[in-house]
Amino acid sequence: MATSRKTTKVIVIGGGGTIGSSTALHLIRSGYTPSNITVLDTYPIPSAQSAGNDLNKIMGVRLRNKVDLQLSLEARDMWKNDDLFKPFFHNNGRVSVVPPPFVVREVEVLEVGANVDQLDCESSPEGIAALRKQYQSLVDAGVGLEKTTEWLDSEDEILARVPLLERDQIKGWKAIWSKDGGWLAAAKAINAIGETLRDQGVTFGFGSAGSFKKPLFAKDGTTCIGVETVDGTKYYGDKVVLAAGAWSPALVDLEDQCCSKAWVYAHMQLTPKEAAEYKDCPVVYNGDLGFFFEPNEHGIIKVCDEFPGLSRFKQHQPYGAASPKPVSVPRSHAKHPTDTYPNASEQTIRKAIAAFLPRFKEKELFNRAMCWCTDTADAALLVCEHPRWKNFILATGDSGHSFKVLPNIGKHVVELIEGNLADDLAYAWRWRPGGDALKSRRAAPAKDLADMSGWKHDRADNARL
Repeated sequence: MATSRKTTKVIVIGGGGTIGSSTALHLIRSGYTPSNITVLDTYPIPSAQSAGNDLNKIMGVRLRNKVDLQLSLEARDMWKNDDLFKPFFHNNGRVSVVPPPFVVREVEVLEVGANVDQLDCESSPEGIAALRKQYQSLVDAGVGLEKTTEWLDSEDEILARVPLLERDQIKGWKAIWSKDGGWLAAAKAINAIGETLRDQGVTFGFGSAGSFKKPLFAKDGTTCIGVETVDGTKYYGDKVVLAAGAWSPALVDLEDQCCSKAWVYAHMQLTPKEAAEYKDCPVVYNGDLGFFFEPNEHGIIKVCDEFPGLSRFKQHQPYGAASPKPVSVPRSHAKHPTDTYPNASEQTIRKAIAAFLPRFKEKELFNRAMCWCTDTADAALLVCEHPRWKNFILATGDSGHSFKVLPNIGKHVVELIEGNLADDLAYAWRWRPGGDALKSRRAAPAKDLADMSGWKHDRADNARL
């Protein structure tokens, strides 16, 4: 396709987020003419309503299936070695812990950090058995993880790896220490892509001129030839890529394959002395409680709780739906900056702090917010051509674990555009209605924000939005 790459026009909807910006980048790297690439988003890169516009994300190698493993290893290599991405990869560890009592539940994702140390801990007999199984899977994966993964059998061994944990919080724990792990400076990485796109001469549309309204079709009614945005602007192209993250199922009818959900976080400000003590602290992850990262250069720590997510169902008619239907529609923090999170989330985040950072349990929290992602039923991506609209490409379904593939996912979207996506990837990411995206592979279905209190703080005249 060397000749057609020069002339093919591609429109990327949601190009200010993770999958969209990666796609635009790889179009350029594949030889497409930058001025023929149009990036549309409601906000400039990094889009203010993208889940990737965040202080930090965990980098991990997923062993759930061969496709996830392939993507994770590709991403790990690019975070380590690609000049654009390696400044944003922090190599200082991850610790995953579960204090007693451990609640047995289906383990839907087997994940280890990539280029940051990691510790997975359990304390109950059932939890320890599951952790042993996970450890053996890492050792047997055949990709070198056996060289960087260690079983820790005592509190002393755990504290030797993570001395900032407190002994009275880890009684009875066993752990996996994985040196292959990491955290990523998320918003900075997407911003770096944005700067590259601008420098190369990519065409942009933001605001109402970048907000998707509907696809445009040829006379046959099924061949997509562009998009119209909210302000009436019409953009024409040979291929259209919908990579709008959590907003995707609200824009186009995906037949319930994706369910958008919010997770929550808050920030804490450390003093310079405290921040120095926690510099290079491993990422600490607990599948029941939550996780936190080392402080950034301004001494800010991000703390998250861990739960199955929050939906926001409304009667809504995405393009292509015959009539209004229940759709979980994200509520943009960028448009509603006074929103925080439910009262219940304050309790669970405080519980995580008490377990991981008890010395800071009285610290004031700020920047309380919700981060929106979109789950598929099987937690695999949805990357395929729309079955009824030729040249309309879907690239969504992040399922809360896709930021780590920022460096490489766009390469595979370009392969799909060009018709040479590998068969195993095409099958995993195919159009596949059915299943339970509300629950996905999580411990339970999401709770709905309509049933939660304390998160909405609009003035009365904005309360309907």
